[in-house]
Amino acid sequence: MFQEIALDKWRKLKDAGAVTTIDVRSPSEYALATIPGSLNIPLFDDDERAEVGTLYKQVSVEAAKARGLEIVSAKLPAFIKQFAAIPGKKTVFCWRGGMRSKTSATLLSLMGLEADRLTGGYRAYRQWVVHHLATMEYAPRALVLHGNTGCGKTVLLRRLQEDGYPAIDLEGMAGHRGSVFGELGLRASNQKMFDGLLLEQLWAYAGQPVVAFEAESRRIGKVVLPDLIIGKKEQGLAILIDLPLEERVRQIVDDYKPWEQPEACKRAFQFIKARIHTPVAHEIQSCLDKESYETAVELLLTHYYDPKYRHSSQQYEIKPDHIIQARNVDDAYRDVESVMRDMIGSR
Repeated sequence: MFQEIALDKWRKLKDAGAVTTIDVRSPSEYALATIPGSLNIPLFDDDERAEVGTLYKQVSVEAAKARGLEIVSAKLPAFIKQFAAIPGKKTVFCWRGGMRSKTSATLLSLMGLEADRLTGGYRAYRQWVVHHLATMEYAPRALVLHGNTGCGKTVLLRRLQEDGYPAIDLEGMAGHRGSVFGELGLRASNQKMFDGLLLEQLWAYAGQPVVAFEAESRRIGKVVLPDLIIGKKEQGLAILIDLPLEERVRQIVDDYKPWEQPEACKRAFQFIKARIHTPVAHEIQSCLDKESYETAVELLLTHYYDPKYRHSSQQYEIKPDHIIQARNVDDAYRDVESVMRDMIGSR
């Protein structure tokens, strides 16, 4: 018979890389929010889940169970085969540690495959995440990247990650770049998924002396940053990245690739068009219509985003500890990396 595994015990196995965590909920539930790093081997697909749920609500529990058994019986060989291909210890979960994970764990046990069931399911994990984000004490000092739109802060953070430094890409986890055009080409996260990803990153870097991230406002797209991150930002070492306007334009065009979604760009612009001096707004609209994206971006920076950033910096009295004036992102990275090394070496 399968074993239940408590969240704290499973957490230790996960941190040690000693368990594979498997979400047996439907693909749409998994896509909405799951435990970061988990695999999806659904007991029911979306249509099957809807069918069983309808029977449960409109007919009877017995009818729902009978139909569920028919569905599972037909797909059992393929279901077991997927689990058998995963080596080592496995833990399965569903929404609240209910029938789907119980059925999955029981079937696997009968087939001689080791699989525990996570007590409380995803709901228990979500409660654990919310609790820790609200109460945890976090020792690493923050290295906080400031700068105008397009100065390559996200690129710098990702390069730090690639080179093995502790860095968190908040916008990447949010699926949003923090502007009215922020969702172009990205899939926006919801709060549940963002919080899980963030806590896993914080947890991974808890033993480091420093962690780098971008100076974000409290809201990024559809998600809200926890007080922990806001507090770390305010107390952290502030680095201001200053790149030439033409380099920032190039950086934005390369990142957003507006030619791939021209109509989405035009729709996004409508949200801020009224806040820009009318003749300039008309010129930007004309550039978007003609797909003259470099000119459109330059006008947006000069007449909207840069003034907005200056106002925000003055309002919150942002005083950088370091100002990095660079020709391009490569030059800026060398200086940021140097500061990061100094902070790591001083602890």
